[in-house]
Amino acid sequence: MSSRRSTMILFSAPHDPWSHRVRIVLAEKGIAIDIVNVEAGRFPEDLLDLNPYHSVPTLVDRELVLYDARVITEYLDERFPHPPLMPIDPVHRAQLRLVICRIERDWYEPAQQIDADPGSATAARLCRQLREAVLASVGIFKLRPFILSGEFSLADACAAPILWRLPHYGIDLPREAQPIARYAASVFPRPGFRASLTGAEEQMRVA
Repeated sequence: MSSRRSTMILFSAPHDPWSHRVRIVLAEKGIAIDIVNVEAGRFPEDLLDLNPYHSVPTLVDRELVLYDARVITEYLDERFPHPPLMPIDPVHRAQLRLVICRIERDWYEPAQQIDADPGSATAARLCRQLREAVLASVGIFKLRPFILSGEFSLADACAAPILWRLPHYGIDLPREAQPIARYAASVFPRPGFRASLTGAEEQMRVA
């Protein structure tokens, strides 16, 4: 990361896609920050005191405490405006926010349930649900190099963690999903994405 200095702390779980999403934004912007890795059920007392929901990611910036991935990433984009990760035009911003909302509901929610009980019959059903949701989104990956844009945005930071985890969930994509595969092949080698990965996340794609 660059030499930008910050007093911020991010509480992040090494397997968690919501935390990964924030780490991508930090890396894309070159923000220097202290990252505290925590595991579910073993959160430190200071995190439990700071966040009433006892969840990650949690960002602490001096007296400010934020604990929602979307709120955190939009805050980081506004506080560190270069490079911008959202367009200036309000219509385009609204369109990207709708895509982010859709990804959170259709991708992150089943992924979170799969991670909670990966070996269950319910997890197998949820993997099928997630695969269908990703395939249903193929249209947004056909239009531009990035999601609805020619530039990497917060929507891409939202989509990339789940796409990275698909093999980890045992999900393969059929031939008709080639636009998604091409998109992933362009996003995953980005320096910001590579820098965002924890060791646990790197292992998700080890053959």
